[in-house]
Amino acid sequence: MSWFSKPKYSTVTVRKNDIPKDVWTKCPISGEIVYNKALQENWMVMPQSGYHFPLSAPERIRLLIDEGTFSETDANLQSLDPLHFEGIEPYTEKLKKNQAKTQLTEAVITGTGNLDRYPVSIAVMDFRFLGASMGSVVGEKITRCIERGVEKNLPVIIVSASGGARMYEGILSLMQMAKTSAALAYLSQKRLPFISVLTNPTMAGVMASFASLGDIIISEPRALIGFAGPRVIKDTTQQDLPEGFQTAEFLLKHGFLDQIVSRLEMKERLSQFLQAFHNKK
Repeated sequence: MSWFSKPKYSTVTVRKNDIPKDVWTKCPISGEIVYNKALQENWMVMPQSGYHFPLSAPERIRLLIDEGTFSETDANLQSLDPLHFEGIEPYTEKLKKNQAKTQLTEAVITGTGNLDRYPVSIAVMDFRFLGASMGSVVGEKITRCIERGVEKNLPVIIVSASGGARMYEGILSLMQMAKTSAALAYLSQKRLPFISVLTNPTMAGVMASFASLGDIIISEPRALIGFAGPRVIKDTTQQDLPEGFQTAEFLLKHGFLDQIVSRLEMKERLSQFLQAFHNKK
């Protein structure tokens, strides 16, 4: 054996596929990489860029409503298949898959609870469930949430995130636009406040009905808000759209939104609004 022979080192080749999934997340704006646990602890907001990832309805309720005060309502309402929609996959099968995936019965959670000690009637949509599309049950639950505000003399808060009406239910889905809007008109007659919170994305039938009718309308940063998507509008009109068209920042500049509020400050800001409404009674 030579005294001056080079030592032998063992080498390990790490392949991209060896990296465990669901461990870290990359920010689409800055490229920042954050461990998922840290991101979840920060309510799915990137620490440096402030980019807001989607938040589930149960987590958002935990963020906004005081611990131990939330009481869910209409939890057992589930969609039927009135049109017997088949397509590539039957509507009933889509519902079952989304219920299993999200552990929710539908795309919105409603209930009552205290927000910083102020009692409210609240509805929170969950985009994971069929894009939070508004079918007959979503519309019914939101309508009952509003009516519950009237019955109990409570402010109403609706957190929207939706791709629009639910095509599998046809005209029955579109009817929910009028129904929810009529309920809000009754709430307004009773001089009870409605705060509409828009998140990414809030589009189509939801945006064209209750989401745009708030006494105060606020949005999370960079949320896509509108009726049809920018590409659809551009293809239809054959015109170039303004930069940032249908973003929360564009709509704030043009007077549609009252404020853009970070998710991390949302509860505090809503509490300030509720206090202002309370003092006016």
